[in-house]
Amino acid sequence: MNTTFEWDEDKNSTNIKKHRASFETAQYAFIDPKRIIAQDLAHSGEEKRYYCFGRVKGAILTVRFTYRRNRIRIIGAGYWRKGKNIYEKQNKIHK
Repeated sequence: MNTTFEWDEDKNSTNIKKHRASFETAQYAFIDPKRIIAQDLAHSGEEKRYYCFGRVKGAILTVRFTYRRNRIRIIGAGYWRKGKNIYEKQNKIHK
């Protein structure tokens, strides 16, 4: 993968404690061939934000990110039900 990622290390540490997901691991959601990328329409700031829903280590990881200087900047990540539901619906995965 030729994509470059970046993140704030303090935010990464907080994310690991809060959501048990590191930003290092979050990068792998982007290589899932069935990943879903969606714009975060609720974000009202100047910078556009997005979500990546992708399978990592057998579970669906939701990654919140933006683009800065031709890099993907990871803002947050977690194994959230809503992200899993979106991924399964879009990929027509039946339980």
